[in-house]
Amino acid sequence: MQVGYARVSTPDQSLVVQLEALQQHGCSKIFQEVASGMQAERPGLTAVLAYVRPGDTLVVWRLDRLGRSLGQLIGLMNTLHQQQIGFQSVVEALDTTTAIGQFFFQITGAFAELERNLMRERTLAGLASARRRGRRGGRRKAIDPQTFAMALQLYEARTSSVQRICMRLGIARRTFYRALAAHRTQHAATR
Repeated sequence: MQVGYARVSTPDQSLVVQLEALQQHGCSKIFQEVASGMQAERPGLTAVLAYVRPGDTLVVWRLDRLGRSLGQLIGLMNTLHQQQIGFQSVVEALDTTTAIGQFFFQITGAFAELERNLMRERTLAGLASARRRGRRGGRRKAIDPQTFAMALQLYEARTSSVQRICMRLGIARRTFYRALAAHRTQHAATR
């Protein structure tokens, strides 16, 4: 029996393409989940591994749906092999029930890990380059300088409550008070 496993990393991604491919490939049962491939605990994967029996074949749309690292994939393949369960990947046309399929699985897994490592290196290099140019990453400030200046002016005029000022400018009171504290600290340091 062919048993499918479909996974997406985030809820806004769609499983439709994977489900259609697995159905066309002849999967009579398909397990699906939303979880990052880097997570060690994936309930859907655990469920499919508990479901498959010797002689069955686990089918995925693409190899990266099963795992992100070569070590993770090889460990899973060894488990499947020990339990006499085959593995197929639709896109990569891998079939570990054959010797050539096992060989290509290991080569494809190595390339997948290489690609992931190269992407990580490029990301780190880009972040380092941005830092050298004076750019900082992270979350944007919750209140921009112009909005804070208006809020401060209204606050110092004492004509409106902080709650009304914040409602009118679309900011949270806590955000205003944090910005006010930072403003006071900055002005105290310059005096």
